[in-house]
Amino acid sequence: MSNAKVLPLVDPVDGQVDAPCCPPVTERPMTALEAETAARMFKALGDPVRLRLFSAVASHEGGEACVCDISDVGVSQPTVSHHLKKLKEAGLLTSERRGTWVYYRVEPSVLAAMGRLLVGSSAAA
Repeated sequence: MSNAKVLPLVDPVDGQVDAPCCPPVTERPMTALEAETAARMFKALGDPVRLRLFSAVASHEGGEACVCDISDVGVSQPTVSHHLKKLKEAGLLTSERRGTWVYYRVEPSVLAAMGRLLVGSSAAA
C-alpha cells in the first residue's frame, strides 16, 4: 500500500481550484510541490485505460457520466473501478453516488488548470 500524499487540484470543500495547479511551464521553473502535483495528474493520465475513461467522462453529454455508460473500455469492472479511483485520487474526477450507480464529472476548473499548465508564452499573450 502506498503512503504517498495526495495533493488535490481542487478544493475538497467547494470543488473549485483555489489557484491554478501550476504555472505554465514556459512562465518559470516549477516548485517541488507544483511539480509533484502536475506529475501526479499526468501519471494518472499516462495509462491508456485511464485516459479513455477520463475522455469518456469529459466528453459525455451533460458533463457527467454514469459508470454504467463508460465501463466498456476492454477491462473488467473491478479494473474500471480501480482506474476511476486513481483518477479521483489525482484530483481529475469527482463522483456522486445516486442509488446503485456512481456518476463521474470532470470539473471545468480542473480542465482549465490543465490547460494553463501547458499553455506556451505566445499562446498566453
